[in-house]
Amino acid sequence: MSRLNLNPHDQAVLNETRRQFFAKGARGLGTVALAQLFGEAARAADGSSKPGAGGLPGLPHFAPKAKRAIYLHMVGAPPQIETYDYKPGMKEWFDKDLPESIRKGQRLTTMTSNQSRFPIAPSVFQFAQHGKSGAWVSELLPYTASMVDDLAIIRSMHTEAINHEPAITFIQTGFMIAGKPCIGSWMAYGLGSMNQDLPTFVVLNASHSNPKANVQAISARLWSSGFLSAQYAGVALRSGGDPVLYINNPEGVTTEVRRKMLDSLAQLNTIEQERLGDPETRVRISQYEMAFRMQASVPELTDLSKEPESTYKAYGEDARKGGTFANSCLMARRLVERGVRFVQVYHRGWDVHGNLPEVLPSQCKDVDQACHALVGDLKQRGLLDDTLVIWGGEFGRTIYSQGKLTATDYGRDHHPRCFSLWLAGGGVKGGVVHGETDEFSYNIVRDPVHVRDFQATIMHCFGIDHERFTYKYQGLDQRLTGVEKARVVKDILA
Repeated sequence: MSRLNLNPHDQAVLNETRRQFFAKGARGLGTVALAQLFGEAARAADGSSKPGAGGLPGLPHFAPKAKRAIYLHMVGAPPQIETYDYKPGMKEWFDKDLPESIRKGQRLTTMTSNQSRFPIAPSVFQFAQHGKSGAWVSELLPYTASMVDDLAIIRSMHTEAINHEPAITFIQTGFMIAGKPCIGSWMAYGLGSMNQDLPTFVVLNASHSNPKANVQAISARLWSSGFLSAQYAGVALRSGGDPVLYINNPEGVTTEVRRKMLDSLAQLNTIEQERLGDPETRVRISQYEMAFRMQASVPELTDLSKEPESTYKAYGEDARKGGTFANSCLMARRLVERGVRFVQVYHRGWDVHGNLPEVLPSQCKDVDQACHALVGDLKQRGLLDDTLVIWGGEFGRTIYSQGKLTATDYGRDHHPRCFSLWLAGGGVKGGVVHGETDEFSYNIVRDPVHVRDFQATIMHCFGIDHERFTYKYQGLDQRLTGVEKARVVKDILA
């Protein structure tokens, strides 16, 4: 063939310099050497693990208590003062300024930094003690209050981010800037799949009921696999239309035709992989196959017609409506029941900068009964002992009011210094209240728990030593908890 008839790519190959040839050869030899050195670990890292298995050799590091997790994230940050951090003494401080000795010159958001004063806004809601632990829980969460003996409530969480985007990214990925893998992706990569017909990591976005709720935007960056292989990213399950985009056959295409097309596509991708050596090509093949299997598994998963009436009595009538939080919790139970490793549920509308006494009750009502039903359902089915359930937001909220304060209306700004969340099942000790804040719910006075400690504790429940679970990227041993010190919160573990 004449050089004149070559395409630009082939012409470039012929024109390759001696230096370029040896440089490419060195990289190829290096890849072979690394494959020999790391063996199965290298193959797992490049996405070659078979669906339904996978994971890294040597993981878990020790006997796990949790095999799967359901993480219920309240996007926008629930106010700890209205949920789990009871501060009765604040009633005497109504409309008085927060002492500077408490605030200590803390950096504020631009939403309140220009306020001339910071008036204390006591909660208008009542609290009562519950369970053997005597945990104080708000009247807004009666169902949750009835199961406190199954929960470990942490009242001393703290973070470094003061705005939503970096804060939620931090608690989900261990870094405030997008681009790192989230918790679910780390678990999928490290521990692998328990079901070859469903994704290892599934994401559900639940709706909220109050149209006045302030809604924070979220995106797929939160369930991204970051620098890990794309196969470890979360798969979003939709409540309307096709549950998963593009898995169903186009009109006029039969299953047999689809199968032949995938077989031919796999052959082409195999040729491409052998030519270029890009491990993501193998991932692409496995993801096409997963999508084909999901054509059968997802309809069965999302068909709730066989759920008994007792299910809807427990979860509430909203569980019949696709996309509600109750429906998402029911779907989460069905997912983990079928072997999905990690289920992430997002519920937005918790950003109560104003109109809190009107908006917050509906937010709590959206989630309260369903959370109770989910924990009870898992327990009744024998799944709670090895399923970790997490509920919480990305930071807390201020004791002082944002904007105008009245006896019946107020709002709260962002507060990273302290917030509350709870965990249940999966190696967690029930009936525990961990940590304490000062009388203003502003600073932690006992047993602080940083976001990194929280992440290290989740990994511990899965039998993983967070310091040993790393991935080499950009010359660093990357890990979920980063390079700073993190500790496992052993006081909440069974």
